[in-house]
Amino acid sequence: MTPEFANTATAVSTLRETGRIPGARWSPSPNYGERPAGADISLLVVHNISLPPGQFGGDYIEHFFHNRLDPGGHPYFASIAELCVSAHALIRRDGTVVQFVSLLDRAWHAGRSQFRGRDECNDFSIGVELEGTDELPYETAQYATLADLAALIMAAWPEVTAERIAGHCDIAPGRKTDPGAAFDWRYFHHQLNHRIKGQHG
Repeated sequence: MTPEFANTATAVSTLRETGRIPGARWSPSPNYGERPAGADISLLVVHNISLPPGQFGGDYIEHFFHNRLDPGGHPYFASIAELCVSAHALIRRDGTVVQFVSLLDRAWHAGRSQFRGRDECNDFSIGVELEGTDELPYETAQYATLADLAALIMAAWPEVTAERIAGHCDIAPGRKTDPGAAFDWRYFHHQLNHRIKGQHG
């Protein structure tokens, strides 16, 4: 975690006012829109992504979210190159954060989805991608950064609680499986609780 990413009053204020994550590298995607009028930010959705599948590093994820993925660059790319999708942020294997969409805006990450009877989760959620796969263990640095970011988001938008942090698999069951069995929810919540207690203690 960089000093700029620390959960301070300044960081919370910056996030609420600008939607920009302090300490994240800004890599704006064209794939976003305005949230519907009156939409609350009340859900954090955890995803995973790797391009090519199972391979880490490189610029392919950024190219994908920028609509610049070369369909000839890998056999898999031809099947996704025409998609226009995004997430608010990506947490790389080393824990660094790349931000694609302001948290104030509607990223295109959830697709057809529902959370506790409410449809269209893109309208009221923040989507965070972990560089990874359903099967391979995530890095300790990724859990640390995700917990830091979740705690910061919860401080900025109290409607997002620990119970309102879900996997893509939870809001689109049968269609999506990420972040997969490799994601250790118990360990993540332990890390998150540690940060929340630190804020109040």
